[in-house]
Amino acid sequence: MRTVIFYFITLLSTFSWSQTQNITYSISPATFNETDEITLTFNGNSINESIWGVTGNALYLWAWSLDTNLSNSKDCPTNGTWEASNETNRLTYNAQNDTYSISFSPVTFFNRNGLGRIGFLLKAKNGSGDKKSQDITIDVGIFQLTLSEPTENTIVINQGQILNISATTTMPANFELIANESSIYTLSESTAFNYTYPITQNTNFTLNSTHDSQTITRLFKAIIKPTVTEESLPPGLNDGINYHLNDPSKVTLVLYAPYKEFVHVIGDFNNWEIDNAFLLKKDSAKDRFWIELTSLTPQQKHLFQYLVEFEINIADPYSTTILDEYNDTYINEITYPNLPIYPKGKTTEAVSVFSTGEVPYNWKTTNFQKPSRDNLVIYELLIRDFDLLHSFDAVKARLDYLQNLGINAIELLPVSEFDGNESWGYNPSFHMALDKYYGTTNAFKSLIDECHSRGIAVILDVVYNHASGQHPYFRLWNDSNGGLEGKPTSENPFFNIEAKHSYSVFNDFNHQSEATQDYVERTIKYWIEEYKIDGFRWDLTKGFTQNCVGSTQEICTNAYNADRVEVLKSYADYQWELDPFFYVIFEHLGVGGSADEETEWANYRLSEGKGIMLWNNFNHQYNEATMGYHANNGSNFSTISYKDRGWLSPSNISYMESHDEERLMYKTLNFGNSNSNYNTKNEATALKRMQQAAAFFFTIPGPKMIWQFGELGFDYSIEYNGRVGNKPIRWDYIEDSERRALYDVYSNLIKLKLGEPIFRATDFTINAGDENGLKTVHLTLPSANEGELANVTIIGNFGITTQQINPNFQKEGIWYNILDGNRRFVVSNSTASIVLQPGEYRIYGDQPSALFPDLNIPDQDYDGIADADDLCPDTPLGSMVDIYGCTVYTLPSNNFQISVTNETCRTANNGKINVNVDEKYNYKLSIHGPNNFYNTFSFNTLNWSLDGLFSGIYTLCFTIDEHSDFEQCFTVQISEPEDLSVFTSTKFDEHSASLTMSGANRFLVTLNGITTETSEQKITLQLKNGLNTIKVSTGIDCQGIYEKSIFIQNKIDYYPNPATDKLIVKLNNEDRIVDVLISSLEGKIMYLKTMEIQGNTLEIPMQQLAPGNYFISLKGILTDKTLKIVIK
Repeated sequence: MRTVIFYFITLLSTFSWSQTQNITYSISPATFNETDEITLTFNGNSINESIWGVTGNALYLWAWSLDTNLSNSKDCPTNGTWEASNETNRLTYNAQNDTYSISFSPVTFFNRNGLGRIGFLLKAKNGSGDKKSQDITIDVGIFQLTLSEPTENTIVINQGQILNISATTTMPANFELIANESSIYTLSESTAFNYTYPITQNTNFTLNSTHDSQTITRLFKAIIKPTVTEESLPPGLNDGINYHLNDPSKVTLVLYAPYKEFVHVIGDFNNWEIDNAFLLKKDSAKDRFWIELTSLTPQQKHLFQYLVEFEINIADPYSTTILDEYNDTYINEITYPNLPIYPKGKTTEAVSVFSTGEVPYNWKTTNFQKPSRDNLVIYELLIRDFDLLHSFDAVKARLDYLQNLGINAIELLPVSEFDGNESWGYNPSFHMALDKYYGTTNAFKSLIDECHSRGIAVILDVVYNHASGQHPYFRLWNDSNGGLEGKPTSENPFFNIEAKHSYSVFNDFNHQSEATQDYVERTIKYWIEEYKIDGFRWDLTKGFTQNCVGSTQEICTNAYNADRVEVLKSYADYQWELDPFFYVIFEHLGVGGSADEETEWANYRLSEGKGIMLWNNFNHQYNEATMGYHANNGSNFSTISYKDRGWLSPSNISYMESHDEERLMYKTLNFGNSNSNYNTKNEATALKRMQQAAAFFFTIPGPKMIWQFGELGFDYSIEYNGRVGNKPIRWDYIEDSERRALYDVYSNLIKLKLGEPIFRATDFTINAGDENGLKTVHLTLPSANEGELANVTIIGNFGITTQQINPNFQKEGIWYNILDGNRRFVVSNSTASIVLQPGEYRIYGDQPSALFPDLNIPDQDYDGIADADDLCPDTPLGSMVDIYGCTVYTLPSNNFQISVTNETCRTANNGKINVNVDEKYNYKLSIHGPNNFYNTFSFNTLNWSLDGLFSGIYTLCFTIDEHSDFEQCFTVQISEPEDLSVFTSTKFDEHSASLTMSGANRFLVTLNGITTETSEQKITLQLKNGLNTIKVSTGIDCQGIYEKSIFIQNKIDYYPNPATDKLIVKLNNEDRIVDVLISSLEGKIMYLKTMEIQGNTLEIPMQQLAPGNYFISLKGILTDKTLKIVIK
C-alpha cells in the first residue's frame, strides 16, 4: 500500500469563481535569477475590465513566492488586502499597445532569498466576488529542467511495459535517475536526457540534474494497472452512496464511469491509502464501478473520494455533503456546528461525507397545503445578503417579518453546493449537496418545516444548464486530465465540448444525453423527497437545446427548439410524478419562437390543474413609470396580463425586480424625472412612487414575485460592489417611517390580492399607455358572492404634474376607497374626472372590503352628513345637500364647461379660464387661486372668461340669484411649461454621450452645429475627437437652453515604458505646446516645463529621474492626460 498525496499550489480564496478571467501574458527575460529585474506584461485584449467594474485601467498584481523546495508559500508584502490592493502593486497601462506591465526584482519584491517559484494573478482593487485572473506560476533561475516524458506525475502502466523518460535543460548538466531509491542511470555534461526502463513493480522515480552547484529535481511514478473484478451490480442500487437501512455498519458506493478501467476508493477508513482491497468491482454492461464498505461505525462522519486510474481524485457526484480544504475554514461554528475537518495533506479537491444510522429529522408539519399556483406571492431571497449570519437559522428567525408582509412563498437562490462561499450560487459543482455556508441539513429542514407551518411554500432556484469545473462528471472526461479547467472531451456523456446555445457559462450539459437526464431526475427527486421542497425555478432554460452552433447561434437559441420543449416537458412530468402539485417554473424570457415555447409550456397539462409557470420580467416598464418617463410606451405595463400572451391561465410569474434586475429605487433616485414643483429623485417622493407601482402590480391577476427588500425601497444598485458582490444588509430601514409605510402598503396590497377573489378574476383590463402617465386597471367578478367585491377600479397618476383622470367606473353609485379606510365615494357620473396629484393612486371597490377597517361615519343616505346631524335622512343618491343634509337646488352636472389656457412661458402670467354654460341665469362667481388670489364676478351670458392669470390651482364657486341655496364648485389648474432639464452621461471610451431630457414633448438637439428634432426623452450622441458642443432647446425660449461642451481626448501613445533616458509621446491632435509636469507617486514635483510639439511627437527627458514610478501630467488646449510610467 502507498499513500497518495496530491500536491498543488493555488490562491486561497473564499469567493465564487464566476468572475475569474483567463488572461494571456509574457515575461521578460524568459528565464531569470531571483536578483534579476523582470517585466511582466499582460495583454489588454484578453481582459474585460468591465466584468470586474474596473475604471481608469486600475488593475493590480497579487503575488506569492515559494522556496527552492517549492514549499513555504508567502504572499508578497505589498499585496495589501484582497478587498483593497496596495497601490504599489498597481500595473502600468500602456495605451499604445493595450498592455499592462509591472517591473521588479523578485528578491526585492518578495523580500526574501532562496526563491524557487513565484506565482501571481491580476485582480481588481477589490477582488471580492473573485474579480481575478487565473493563477500563474513561473520557476526562478536561469538553469531550468523540463521533463518531456512522461507528461504526467503518475503513469499507469501494464506489467513489463517500457517507460520512456526524456528531459532537457537550459544549460549542460549532470543527470542521475533514481528508481525506488536506487540509482539506475547517470549522464554527464548534456542538455538532453533519454532513457527507457521496463516496469515490473510500482516505481517512484527521481530525476536530478545538476549545473555547477545547483540541482533541480523532478519526481514521478509508474504504477502497475490493477486487476479489476468483473461482477454485476446488485439490484436496487443507485449511483452514489447507498445506505443499508437494516445494517448501519455498511454502505455501497456506485460510480458511473464509462471509458474508465479501474477505480479505488480512498478515505478515512483506509487512511487515504491506495489499497487493492478497496478497488471497486466493475459491471461493464452498465459502466458502473461499485464496492461495499463494511465495519463502519454508525453516526460517524466518514470521508472519502474515488481515485480513478490513479490520476483523478473526485468526490461522489451524488454527495449530499462535501468538504472543501479552503472555503470550509470560513464557515463558523454557529452556522455549521461540528463541521468535519478536511483531511489536509492527505488529498486535494472536494471530499465526500457520509454517515450511517443517522436519526431522521422529525417533521412537525405533515399536512401542508401549497398555495394556489395562480395566486402565489413569492419572496425571492439570497441568504448571503438577507442577514449578516447568512444561514438557514437566520432566515427562520426573520419569518415573522415575512409572514407579516403576507407572502406565501419563498424562492431561495441556489443552495446546492457551488464554488466558493459568497456567491449567487449559479456556479454549481454538486447538485445534490447542500452548501454548508448556509448551514446544516437539519437547519434547512427546520426552516422549511417552519415555513410550512406558517402557510409559506419553499421554492428552490436550480441550475441544470451548466456546472463548474469542480463537477466530478466534468473532471472525469476533460482535456486537462481531471483538472478544473479546460473543456470536456468527446467521451464525456454529460457535457458538450462546445455549448449548443448562445448564453453559455461554465460547462454546458447535454440534455439529450440519457446520462444527463438520469442525473437531473435523480437529484431533483432527492430535493423533493428529502427536504419537501414545493417547487423549482429552472435557471436559463434556453440552454437546454442541442441545436444551436455557429454564426446563427444567437438566432437559433431564441427560435423555437423542439428538443428543449420536449426534454423540459419530460422533466416537468417527472416532478409532477413525484408531487402532483409541484411548482414547475422556467426562467426562459422568450422572444420570437422561444416565446411560442412558453405558450406551449404554460398550457401543458393545464386541464389536469398543472401547467408550467414562466418568469415574466417587467422591470423596465415599472421603473420607467416610477421615474416618470412615459413616451413611446416606455412605462406601459399592460402586457403583464397573461391574456396578452394568449395563455389559458395566469402562468406568468411577473416581477418588478429580481436578483438579476436593477432596483427600482436606485434608478428613480438617480435618474428620475422632475420639474420645479416635483422631483422623483427626492427619497420621500420616490418611496411613495414605489407604493404606487405596487398598487398597479399586486392587483393584476396572476402570481407575483418580489426581490428581497424591495418592500423597504432598497436603493443600492445591482452593480454596487460588483454585480454578484455582497450588498449592504439594511434591516435599519424598517425603523424609517417612510420605508415602513412602503412595507405596510406592500402588506396591505398582498392581503387584498390574496383575500379578495376579484383579484383572481378573468375579466380585467389594464390601460397603462397614456403618455402623461395616467393609468387605470378595472376588474370585474360577475360571480362574486355576498360580501365580496364585484368591481374594482384603480386609478393612478404616474406623471410629475397634477392631472385629471377619467376613472371610467364600471357603474354609478357608492364606491369605497379601500386602502383609505374604505371611505365612501359617490359616483353619479362614471366618467367624471378626478384630480390626482403626481404619484397619487386610489383603489376603489364597489363595496367596502372586510379585510380593512371601515372608517365611514353612519350615513344611510350617503350624502356626507352624519345620520345624527341629518335633518333630511332620505335624500336621493347624488343629491347636493346643505350642512343639514337637505337637498339644495342643482343644475345638471354638465351645465358648466370649464377649460383653461396655460401660460405660454414660466412667469408670463397669461393664463386664462374659459366658462361656458348651458342654462342662462344671473351667475355670481368667486375665484380663489394661488398667491392669495381672490375675486368675485357676475355674468348672465352663456360664455365668460378671465385672463392674465398665473399658474396654479384655482377654485371656482358658482351661485345664482334665482336660487339662493345653489352653489357648485370646481377646481382647475393652469400650468406653465417646465424648465428644460437635461442630464448628460458621457462614455469617453466609447466616444458617446447619453442625454436624458424632460420638460417638453419635443426637443431640438444641436451637436457641433447640426440640429435634429426628437420626441425621445433619452438619446445617445456619437462624439468626435476633440471639442464637442451640445445645445438642447424646446423651441420655446422661456424654457431655457441647455449647453454643454465635452472634450474627447484623442488616443495618446507613449513608449517605452519602462523608460530610461526619454519618453516618446504621440499626441495625435492639433496642440502645438503642452505643459509637462512629472511627479512622484507621493505628489512631489520632479519636472515642470512648457514644451513645443514637433509634428505630433513630444520627447520628454527622463535621465534626470531616479528609478521608480512616476505620474506625467500633460495639459494643452486639446490635451488633458495623466500617464503612469516606470523609470529603470
